[in-house]
Amino acid sequence: MAIENLIPPRTHNLGGDFVVRRILPYRARRSVGPFVFFDHFGPTTYAPGNSFDVRPHPHIGLSTVTYLFEGAIRHRDSLGTDLVVEPGAVNWMTAGHGIVHSERTPDLQQRAGQRLHGIQTWVALPVEEEDCAPQFVHHPAESLPLFDLSDASIKLLAGAAWGHSSPVSFPSDILYLTITTHQDCAISLPSDLATERALYLVSGSAFVDDTQLQAQDMAVLESGLDVSVNLEKDSIAILCGGAPLDAPRKMDWNFVSSDTAKITTAREDWTTAIRDGGTHRFPAVPGDQSEWIPLPH
Repeated sequence: MAIENLIPPRTHNLGGDFVVRRILPYRARRSVGPFVFFDHFGPTTYAPGNSFDVRPHPHIGLSTVTYLFEGAIRHRDSLGTDLVVEPGAVNWMTAGHGIVHSERTPDLQQRAGQRLHGIQTWVALPVEEEDCAPQFVHHPAESLPLFDLSDASIKLLAGAAWGHSSPVSFPSDILYLTITTHQDCAISLPSDLATERALYLVSGSAFVDDTQLQAQDMAVLESGLDVSVNLEKDSIAILCGGAPLDAPRKMDWNFVSSDTAKITTAREDWTTAIRDGGTHRFPAVPGDQSEWIPLPH
């Protein structure tokens, strides 16, 4: 069989009208390569005056990757980053030993309304990099490889594929790309693209060998096999994966680590940061200091 796991979407309400389809982690599959978290949000239409708002919250031990198909999100973090995330760009935030960030509707879209649609993934850092210094890197849409394959356009967000390489840097093998079809087409996914691979169908219809995928299904592909995928016209899919994790990961709220003790310490440090208005590990977000997401119990 070409498919190891077929993962259906599970709906989560993150507050207000913000509903996501959570794909990873899944009970039968916790990760694919370094990807330990995969959320698909939207498309959701926000009327003027309504907004998407995620208050300041912390992360450790991972990189968050936000990719938009439609709309805009204002990203601010404890490093002082303040920018608007737009469709087609890659926004790669490495938490390392600790970072705080917020995601909100930009002022223009708050006034005018917007349609918001995108993917957020978390990528576990290698064990030796879990406590690295935090950083944020923005890669504009035009800096990322875009090429045709069969009757589809491939946008390479991270890693290397079919002779192209993304400028996005990550300290272990990774693959992350979008597939947008112009006609019905067949694409071969060679086994050497990544040791672990998963195909997520954002919209449209697809077959992996003889198995049909519905929109918002993820098919984890068997390692070591070349896999054929047939996609209908105007379908959008994501291929993600990479090298297997170098150690099991514990995930607790927004914290990811190979060491449970580090997560316990991070929970304590976040409680202190809220009480004190920020700490050395979890500083306040400049310009967004009046709200914090409390630690869940």
